[in-house]
Amino acid sequence: MLDVARLRVLAAVARHGSVTEAARALGYAQPSVSHHLARLEAETGSRLVQRVGRGVRLTDAGRVLAERAEEILGRLDAAEAELAAHTGLRAGRVRLAAFPSALGTFVPRAAAAFAADHPDVELRLSEAEPPEAIRALRSGDIDIAVLFAHAPPAAPDGLRHVPLLTEPVHLVTPRAPGGERLSEEAGRLSDHAASRWISGCERCREQLVRACEDEGFTPDIAFTTDDYVAVQALVAQGLGVTTLPALALHAVRDEGVRAVRLPGQTRLVTAAVHGEPPDPPATAAVLKHLVRAASVILGGTPDEPHEAVPRADVTASRTAGTTSRAQASASLPK
Repeated sequence: MLDVARLRVLAAVARHGSVTEAARALGYAQPSVSHHLARLEAETGSRLVQRVGRGVRLTDAGRVLAERAEEILGRLDAAEAELAAHTGLRAGRVRLAAFPSALGTFVPRAAAAFAADHPDVELRLSEAEPPEAIRALRSGDIDIAVLFAHAPPAAPDGLRHVPLLTEPVHLVTPRAPGGERLSEEAGRLSDHAASRWISGCERCREQLVRACEDEGFTPDIAFTTDDYVAVQALVAQGLGVTTLPALALHAVRDEGVRAVRLPGQTRLVTAAVHGEPPDPPATAAVLKHLVRAASVILGGTPDEPHEAVPRADVTASRTAGTTSRAQASASLPK
């Protein structure tokens, strides 16, 4: 059986890139770190590190084991925190990561409601795009990840997803003087095949490029930014057109843009957790508030969400969970 202390040493070496820095981070003497690495190599029968100049580099086997070690150690740390909360050793804690437009709309509402209902458990919020949030969830660095996807996972991903809402995607163009900001008429990307486009990073623009190609053209992406405030400002000045999901338009609306719903284009928003149910009481309580807040922010009611505004569709599921005392002390990143 692999020794947890030695896995922690390997993870520290992988994270810091040297034995000296790993020893400093762990509070160990440098020879102790080297000893743990040697013992771990003996236990695994694999060479895990190799000397490179004055430093060390992980081998392929070392990188594989270090990645798994991060996940294992994260889950152990999370289990210790949950057990401590249950046994009353210290106040509970829930760590949540979400993408920017969720942090700009329903997540603060959920956090405030959670704080009001459960003033003894700390809620920590951070910003992360889905890939980073999923990695943090698997490693145990967070407890809940608010994610978006343009389609359900093709195969089980080892996470449990609580549906929060399904939001439509809009074609966003400059608004003519006196024109409507928002229209429910069907939009067509191909009407703007000759336009310059504004989009996010290469990872974020995949859906846009695919949708445009389905309509027979490749978009000329002239501006790249993941900031939905900047995107709308660029559109309002006539520098290009873009697509944005409903939450981004709810978070901030530039008076100079017009949004037209694209038929068949949606984005699924879920809250993901790791591990088998039941969830820790505080986690279950946060999930409940996320479901309610996602409904309310888009115009539904807390218990029976519905499509009450033309800017978004809402699909929510109730999440059962016991309550615990909880305290929210969160600072939202920009």
